[in-house]
Amino acid sequence: MNRQLEPIRTAELTLPIDVRILAGKLAASSIEMYKRDFTAYVLWAMQQGLEPLTASTLKRWVTFLANETEMSPNTINRMVSAVKRLVLEAAEQDYTSHEIAAGFEQVRGVQVKALKERIKPNARTRISPDAMRQLTEAPNTRTLVGIRDVALLHTLASSALRVSELASLKQKQVRRSGDGYLLSVKGKNETEYEDAYLSSTAYDAIQTWLDARQAAGIVSAYIFTSFAGRGDARATHDPMTEEAVWQTIVKYAEQVGLENVKPHDLRRFVGTRLAKQDIRKAQKALRHKSIETTARHYVLDELEPGLTDNLY
Repeated sequence: MNRQLEPIRTAELTLPIDVRILAGKLAASSIEMYKRDFTAYVLWAMQQGLEPLTASTLKRWVTFLANETEMSPNTINRMVSAVKRLVLEAAEQDYTSHEIAAGFEQVRGVQVKALKERIKPNARTRISPDAMRQLTEAPNTRTLVGIRDVALLHTLASSALRVSELASLKQKQVRRSGDGYLLSVKGKNETEYEDAYLSSTAYDAIQTWLDARQAAGIVSAYIFTSFAGRGDARATHDPMTEEAVWQTIVKYAEQVGLENVKPHDLRRFVGTRLAKQDIRKAQKALRHKSIETTARHYVLDELEPGLTDNLY
């Protein structure tokens, strides 16, 4: 029997699921985005006289967003993903049935290629800290592949590794240094290993992945190993390919509505954030020989409003 669910009220309507059930699982900023997307969905459903907690209603909403709005396919898929995640969590906490959640899980978003004209031309994409948190929280950690992908995203978001460096990363390349962690990597056109920085969050995520992988009977010197079979059903001991890393990043970026994201944008994220403190720190973390390379290609700050106030 399902638990009694007390709906949460907003200025416009009463939501059938309290988004606060995500507390402790997602950052507060992410929960606010889920609330916004779920509210938009429920409001539309009620305007159409449809029951929100029915998979067919979500299917109709996808069709509406594709036909009646100018939203990019990535934004549509992020909103749909938010609704599905919230309903799944409600089922896990016994606020609704697993049958309802299973129906929602089967609902597909739109094909990006079908709405490609709504996507802006590719460019260097600036990722904000809030967006990066949403990206690292996107994988489903109830699955083995999701546990791996959380570790992968945290690693790229803190180490500024290139895709080739991450795909070939081995456990022996990780070491503790004082209160932090370093990676020994051989960069592009380099003959010797250099230090790359790794956040404690990324290190913990890697250890969680390695423990889960070992429990599944997979042993490998490589950290980020691949999955084979339909739906990533079978874990292997082989390292991920660069293409697989690229596809993983793009998949989750699309889920959270980040458009035109490429793996190198995560590297630029590190450069941009560290340059706010000291561009020399960014140069060090990116392992650039020239600080001009860092400034020209890896710092994507936007000018803040009021920047020119009080100049005279």
